Amino acid sequence: MAAERTLSIIKPDATARNVTGKIIAMFEEGGLQVVAQKRLHLTKTMAEQFYAVHAERSFYDELVEYMTSGPVVAQVLEGDNAIARNREIMGATNPANAAEGTVRHAFGQNVQENAVHGSDSPENAAKEIKFFFSDIEIVG
Repeated sequence: MAAERTLSIIKPDATARNVTGKIIAMFEEGGLQVVAQKRLHLTKTMAEQFYAVHAERSFYDELVEYMTSGPVVAQVLEGDNAIARNREIMGATNPANAAEGTVRHAFGQNVQENAVHGSDSPENAAKEIKFFFSDIEIVG
């Protein structure tokens, strides 16, 4: 097992329902440590840049609108195989398909309002972490 870092975003639907603490607890209880964290309201420009990889997809504009609809909590999670572990803890993208005990099963409402985002690869984790955090903000 290799210690690594991944980006996690607690999305606007979850912050609006005030379940951020419960979600963070699930990550920590799952063996991940929060080494950086900030609550912010994404601007349209920030959301467009962050989700640029989806710019040609039909859901892009709706995704940008949703991610700017309220505050998010961006965090860096660290631990053994953090990317895979985070994705296990999050559960399937569609909450209806997410396993019991996962974040999305517990807090997701639909495919878009599914409570959390997590990096899907080491390359994307590095890029996404750098988007939100400087090196000095990551303490672990």
